[in-house]
Amino acid sequence: MRNAEITRVTAETDIRLSLNLDNAAETEIDSGVGFLNHMLQLFARHGAFGLRLRCKGDTWVDDHHSTEDIGIALGDAFQEALGEKRGIRRYASVILPMDEALILCAVDISGRGGCYPELQFPTEKIGSFDTELVEEFLRAFAVHAGITLHVRQLAGRNSHHIAEGCFKALARALREAAEEDPRCAGQIPSTKGVL
Repeated sequence: MRNAEITRVTAETDIRLSLNLDNAAETEIDSGVGFLNHMLQLFARHGAFGLRLRCKGDTWVDDHHSTEDIGIALGDAFQEALGEKRGIRRYASVILPMDEALILCAVDISGRGGCYPELQFPTEKIGSFDTELVEEFLRAFAVHAGITLHVRQLAGRNSHHIAEGCFKALARALREAAEEDPRCAGQIPSTKGVL
């Protein structure tokens, strides 16, 4: 079973997170940030991942520390759950529509973390959530998961739809890239022999 448990405690956040890449039945999310709860529920559902998360953060300051630190913890969990990455597909991409928004997401589970977003949110906030935190989450996740992540907004006028499209597209691409490929069972998907 490909799973991981992460505890991250700082002066700004206290996070307990468990991730199961192969059992979507286990999802319970309390990030302390309403909009992020919604995005992580979508991520778990569309990735077919089991995700349990509890975060107590300094949201009286703003949502930045909780959002970034959850991205870090989820990235750490994703990397740990994949282990040596034997037999996975490694690459995947998806173009995902969310009403008028259209998001392209491409991932490489390369072991080299990098995030390359091109997003234009028409508003600075979605409710009380700062839209710039979408990129902060994606960057923290990608770097700590050790994946190369490209996210492009191809269309979109509604900030909520753009953000939702990003989380759904990431989930769908990761689901495929982390999937075990029966033709490559037990093999590291790299000519280097390590990822």
